[in-house]
Amino acid sequence: MQAKHRGTTHHYAGLAAEDIVSRDYACRGGKVVHRRWRGSGGEIDLIARDGDQVIFIEVKKSRTFGQAAHRLSRRQMDRICSAATEFLGGEPRGQLTDIRFDLALVDGQGAVQIIENAFGEG
Repeated sequence: MQAKHRGTTHHYAGLAAEDIVSRDYACRGGKVVHRRWRGSGGEIDLIARDGDQVIFIEVKKSRTFGQAAHRLSRRQMDRICSAATEFLGGEPRGQLTDIRFDLALVDGQGAVQIIENAFGEG
């Protein structure tokens, strides 16, 4: 029963972190248009728009920013890129859409650090 409780706690902590990051992007002038978007290639935590640019955001929460950053694996980046490619199939400019992949880190106090272009050039 304890493991089930821990899983539920992590789930709600993840939702809270996504809420915090969504508000952060709104303050920067972006707008989150999808939460937990799921395609056949996987799930993207948040998808935002800033003008014509689409921003794919992976949210990681941990006690410190460093611990949160270390939670992103190469396999996850590949999955997110695959899902992003699928998402772009529905965009007017398709694969020519201006995109960016951000990593949003949330620490134990709820502070946010955004690493823009975390996967390299979009």
